[in-house]
Amino acid sequence: MNYTQQQIKPQDVKVKILLTGGHQCTVTLKSDTPLLHSLIKTLVDRTQQTPGFSTLFQIPIDDGRSALSFPGEHLVGLVTEPPLYLQQLQPQQPATPVEIPAPEIPPPAPPVNDDLISRYAQIDNFLTPAEKNKLIKYVLAKESEFVSTSTSTNAEDYRRSMVLHSFPEFSELMVNRIKAILPDVLHKLNIPSFAIGDIEAQLTMHNDNNFYKLHNDSGSPDTASRFFTYVYYFYREPKAFTGGELQIYDSKIENNFYVADKTFRTVEPRNNSIVFFLSRYMHEVLRVNCPSKAFADSRFTINGWVRKAN
Repeated sequence: MNYTQQQIKPQDVKVKILLTGGHQCTVTLKSDTPLLHSLIKTLVDRTQQTPGFSTLFQIPIDDGRSALSFPGEHLVGLVTEPPLYLQQLQPQQPATPVEIPAPEIPPPAPPVNDDLISRYAQIDNFLTPAEKNKLIKYVLAKESEFVSTSTSTNAEDYRRSMVLHSFPEFSELMVNRIKAILPDVLHKLNIPSFAIGDIEAQLTMHNDNNFYKLHNDSGSPDTASRFFTYVYYFYREPKAFTGGELQIYDSKIENNFYVADKTFRTVEPRNNSIVFFLSRYMHEVLRVNCPSKAFADSRFTINGWVRKAN
């Protein structure tokens, strides 16, 4: 079955290329360029379950300073502006074969291993405004019960923050909400479902000059069953601190272990949002700057872990 575009005059088309693993790239192409036609044809062939996707795309980006290379089977969608629509042709009207000119770029890099790319899901408006405001009032009333955090190795100058370990008035609410939303999170990240074990929760405060250096959450025998890490952000408005971003690093494999690569994703601590990512990812909390140093102006989180059932 053949397809063509409903397009008459060539024009610039903004094309967002969607790839497996949640990756994407935006380029501008002429509507009659063979490259755009080949992208569309590959996408159509996938929907028709045509075997043998062997096309290797090599697309110059950043004004030709870089190149995006990927096999056709990694293409999952195209977003075009203005919209381009496909119409079915009759079998006796085959489309003109398309040849992609060989670009003058270096040889393509090996295919990307999705297991090595950090992925996360951030969901806004996790609690209702009333629930979030009630939580802030609760935390401010509990200031005297916060204690200094530590690490399993008791390393000095590795983590600076305060924690409230017991907050039953809200920990149960969080656990129930996480259980309800987890199937959607797994779907967004293309991760198979699994039997859920315990869901842990702690309430953490970061104030001026607080941080947490590079670590993961499942690197010891007692944490090995942690599968997902979650972080729920909340704070008073207007926001009285800067920094405190979460950096989640891509992985590489050394001596059969996942370790941090040089590339990473930066997650903004948006008020009333929750972030989910795999507990094995190396990550860190960047230093917080809170000029007032007031407890009430802190960056607060409810964070914890979803374990796999034994």
